Amino acid sequence: MEREVDARGLACPQPVICTKKALEEIGAGTVITLVDNLVARDNVLKLARSLGCRAEVKEREDGFAIHIHKEEAVAAPTPAGEKKGEEAAGREVIVLIPTNIFGRGEEELGQVLMRMFLYTLTEVNDQPTTVILINGGVKLAARGAETVSSLESLAAAGVEILVCGTCLDYYGLKESLAVGTVSNMYTIAEKLLQAHRVITVP
Repeated sequence: MEREVDARGLACPQPVICTKKALEEIGAGTVITLVDNLVARDNVLKLARSLGCRAEVKEREDGFAIHIHKEEAVAAPTPAGEKKGEEAAGREVIVLIPTNIFGRGEEELGQVLMRMFLYTLTEVNDQPTTVILINGGVKLAARGAETVSSLESLAAAGVEILVCGTCLDYYGLKESLAVGTVSNMYTIAEKLLQAHRVITVP
């Protein structure tokens, strides 16, 4: 069986969601997902790998065709925020990012390290349930930032991205937000107080 998913023009994480739904609905067969950008391509490929499916990419004039071969029934991956069983209760892990640079010292190096850190979060198995961006950290989610693609990948994997609305206003970035949900201090404080573990990026 073969099914085509036209995800061109769809915003993240829709290409992943549509592909996942198609894979869940078909038996053994092939899902061909059409995307028009590198981020969507990479996110769909990551989904295929997480499901144990074989995938190949064919470049087209209008983007990419991702052929995902499903040989048998596969279980849908559990999003980062949906751990199974009683063990999951109260086990939320939050990464709090209050700046757009990682560590102290040279700013340029700190920006490189932050890009590497966020990309690494997209690759590890034990991803956080939530990433909270406050103060200068909101710049990481602004349109044009090199960290946007990693944050989009995390969001596509089920990680909640919360961005401080007051901070966006302060930096004049509210209209430039590229990824994440605008949040407020009440919600952020609740999240931090209820979390099992909070990791603050230095």
